This record gives sequence, C-alpha cells and structure tokens, in this order.
Amino acid sequence: MTIRHIAILGSTGSIGVNTLDVIRAHPDRFKVAALTAGKQIDRLAHQCAEFKPSIAVVADADGATRLKQILLDQKIDTQVLYGPQALVSAVTDSGCDTVMAAIVGAAGLVPTLAAAKAGKRVLLANKEALVMSGNLFMQAMKQGGGELLPIDSEHNAIFQCLPPQFSKTPNPSLGVEELWLTASGGPFRNTPLEQLGSITPDQACAHPNWVMGRKISVDSATMMNKGLEVIEAFWLFGLPLEKIKVLIHPQSVVHSMVRYRDGSVIAQLGQPDMRTPIAYGLAWPERIEAGVTQLNLTQLSALSFAEPDLAHFPCLSLAFAAAKAGGTAPTVLNAANEMAVAAFLNEGIPYLDISLVVEKTLNVMPVSDADSIEYILDIDMQARKVAHDIIKSIRS
Repeated sequence: MTIRHIAILGSTGSIGVNTLDVIRAHPDRFKVAALTAGKQIDRLAHQCAEFKPSIAVVADADGATRLKQILLDQKIDTQVLYGPQALVSAVTDSGCDTVMAAIVGAAGLVPTLAAAKAGKRVLLANKEALVMSGNLFMQAMKQGGGELLPIDSEHNAIFQCLPPQFSKTPNPSLGVEELWLTASGGPFRNTPLEQLGSITPDQACAHPNWVMGRKISVDSATMMNKGLEVIEAFWLFGLPLEKIKVLIHPQSVVHSMVRYRDGSVIAQLGQPDMRTPIAYGLAWPERIEAGVTQLNLTQLSALSFAEPDLAHFPCLSLAFAAAKAGGTAPTVLNAANEMAVAAFLNEGIPYLDISLVVEKTLNVMPVSDADSIEYILDIDMQARKVAHDIIKSIRS
C-alpha cells in the first residue's frame, strides 16, 4: 500500500481538524508532511506533537517564535516558517503528494494554485481558488497534471454521482443534463423577511445541521455559500450555468444530485459529517472508514425539497449574477462578502446589510478579464476598499 503524504493548509479549522481525525484512524495509509495555521498556535503545537510534520507554518513572526519555543521544549524538530510565501513552501518543500486546501478566504488562493501547478492531488475545500480564479486554477491543474478532488460536501457528492470519465472530459454523450446542489437553507429559511433585520451574529452562526466556523455559518444563513458553490460547480464540472440548480433540502441528508438525459437522478446520501468527503478525497479511488455514524433510512421521517426564494436570499441572486457576468465579478462578489460578513460579526452592521454591501460593491466595480493572479489579487484589494467605504457609510 502506498503511503500518501499530506499537507494541510488550515489545519486548525474544522476541515483541518476533521482531516487529521481521518488520518489518525489510518496511520498505515497517511503521513502528515506539513501543517499550517493562522493564530491558533497552541492547537497547532498539539497537532505538531502528535503528527510530527516536516514543516509548520503560522501567520507572523511572533507566532513562529512562540511555536518554535513550544516545539523546542518538546524536542520536536519540525521546521517553523511564517507568512504568505511560507504557505507555498508547505506545498512545494514538504515532500507532500496531497494537499488539503482548507484556508478560508483569499489567503488560500496562492498556495492552492502552487499545489495545482506542482501536480499534487488537490483536495479542494477552499472556495476562493475557483470563485476568484476559476479559469487560471483549472489551467494550472491541467498543466500540473495532478488530480483535483472537491471536498465541499455538495461538489464531492456530484463528483461521486458523475461517470468516472466525466471529470476528465465533460462529454455530452455521457447524458448529464443538470447538477442539483442541495442547501439546508440555514437557520432562517422559515423566518419572515420583516424579522431578519434584527438577527444577531450568534443566531446566524447557529446552523441547524453542520458544525462550521462563524464566517461560513453566516454564508450558509444568507445562502451566499451556495452561490459561491454554483460558481465552483461551473468550473469543476464544465456544464453551462443554466444547468446548475439549487434546491433547499433542510434535512441535509441528500448532499447533491445529478439528473441524466434518460430521466435518472443519481443522489449521494449520508450523515452531515465532513469526514465522509474528506476520507473519500484522501483515499480515492478506494473507500475507507471515516468514523461517521451510518445513515439509517428507517429513522428518516421525510426528505423535502423546495426552490429557494431569491427575495429571501438576495446573496444567492447576486452570486448567480456575478457568475453570469464572469471575469472579475466573482472576485468582487467574494471580497465584498468577506468584508460585509466580518462587519456583521464584529462591528454590528445589520444582517440584511450584508447583501446591500455586496450589491453596492458589484455596482461600483467594472467587470474585466481575470487574466493573471496578480490582477485578481489587485481587484480583490480594490473591492475590499470599496466595500470598507460602503460599510463605513452605513455605520455613520
């Protein structure tokens, strides 16, 4: 059995922790080559003590000094690096063959692109690689010759429901008609519109089915998360935008579906537990034990589906519009949303103003071709400044 060497970009977040949980259960299959984190030094130190990666990366010099001292005291010889370029080193210099790309936000873009260019197996849990730079990223994967496996539960489900050869060549003869991305609808799917104005961050982060970080929990509540997933699906699977649909499915049991020309609909079902798609990506094409409770269909009283109300979820509508506009529009959408969600969580702008900030930013920023990573990052910065100014005007 070949041992896979894993670099985890974002090892202290929920995806990273779940990845290590699967790796821990299969020490004969996987070895950790690199771990990266932002500010959670103590958690990263514990992970280094257990898994002994060759490289660990943190955000800044102070964090690196602190981590080095902790590891030195425990006689652990992991090399400690810091800063954005060090994230690339974790991919290129650690001896890894597989990269779990799980850094939330634009910070994960450059190292994920580096993994693609280096021909690694990329387990993609970072939305920004495809949302901000879909064309560039898919070209980099093609040039590098590595394998791309989506880890988001919805895209992983679609990957499992498609014919094996489809990911290499989206051939019309294979009969794929539509992709159906399911969405829980978050905690407010049944909340009347007039009550959404008083929603608090804690309410928005209380997801009914999934345990996630605060930013992605808010994105789930607004359904921006699903909008970003539509853009991802467009790049991953090569179908036209109009063939990618969203369905509200509150039970989060059916993770997504593929409709075929002959009338068949193939769905992937399972518990709402990220260890299932993580284990699938780590061991593909084999399937391994993921530590997930088995789904008992006899205990399910009902599975329901509904079309999303775009008036209730304006962020989803904005994401479809940005996807249709193409070019830099998805980069602007993502940047403005990150700024708006942070302002909602930390500065108290109203929940309904998240979509307002995104819409106004999209209206200000003209759409152009996303033809280089440097230009995309520049547009990202510009969009953040515009969004910041809009947030400031809202607050004042």
